[in-house]
Amino acid sequence: MKAVVIQQYGSKEELVEQEVNTPTAGPDQVVLKLEATSINPIDWKLREGYLKGMFDWDFPIILGWDAAGTISEVGSNVTKWKVGDRVFSRPDTTRFGTYAEYTAVDEHLLAKVPDSISFEEAAAVPLAGLTAWQALFTHGDLKEGESVLIHAGAGGVGIFAIQLAKHAGAHVITTASEKNHELLYSLGADQVIDYKNEDFTEVLSNIDVVFDTMGGQVGDDSFKVVKKDSGRVISIVGEPNQDLAKTNNVTAKGIWLEPNGEQLQKFADLLEEKKVKAVVGATFPFSRQGIYDAHALSETHHAVGKIVIAF
Repeated sequence: MKAVVIQQYGSKEELVEQEVNTPTAGPDQVVLKLEATSINPIDWKLREGYLKGMFDWDFPIILGWDAAGTISEVGSNVTKWKVGDRVFSRPDTTRFGTYAEYTAVDEHLLAKVPDSISFEEAAAVPLAGLTAWQALFTHGDLKEGESVLIHAGAGGVGIFAIQLAKHAGAHVITTASEKNHELLYSLGADQVIDYKNEDFTEVLSNIDVVFDTMGGQVGDDSFKVVKKDSGRVISIVGEPNQDLAKTNNVTAKGIWLEPNGEQLQKFADLLEEKKVKAVVGATFPFSRQGIYDAHALSETHHAVGKIVIAF
């Protein structure tokens, strides 16, 4: 099968197209014929070598951790799924990712793609959608009536976080450049702060949950607006400043996504009920050049919604 791989860590130039062995299904796995995948910042951070201490993998490495497609093979123990089923998944993090025509996925990590949703929309969901879900609810314990500040609302994770928080009955505040305000209000944001011209620390206070997708100074400044004694700061870009957390007597966690088929199926139900939608900002073809261009867009940090690769 065709795959786009890296043979060493480095720039986008390290992305190469090559023939690799088509995977076979283990007893509790299926093989997916990919119809779409998507780009996430972890892809190019891993490509550049930032995560090699966490993942000690041999080369070649196939990047990509969003899968949407049809099942082409089922393992001997698989009873819930059959060949031809339309499914999507955030597979386990291995060196055999989804920049490939086929990928093997553990059956418990699969969810059904609703008939009303395209493969491109489905591919936009798993990693970013589950990250938002787990940050807000698993770790942030966000409840109806609470307030949440979501940094970088127009990004792939932020767009899902806004919609999930609104669906849960929270008061949703986010930051974004002015050109994206209309979109974010349409998705359910109650207040959008133009981070280029406004300082969120001057207009907000007593926020129950801050979802930090930025880190650095933005992460540190989040402690100025979170509710003392009961607030939560949840970060997906590293461990928050625990000294600031202690000073303000708040919970602060750095989290890492756990693939979860049950949560993804709940997400699929929300998609089917049109309570949440995927926002695909750009689509590129599955090729070395397509993935190269998609990485380039992701690295700007200014992509709106998800960047999808279509097969």
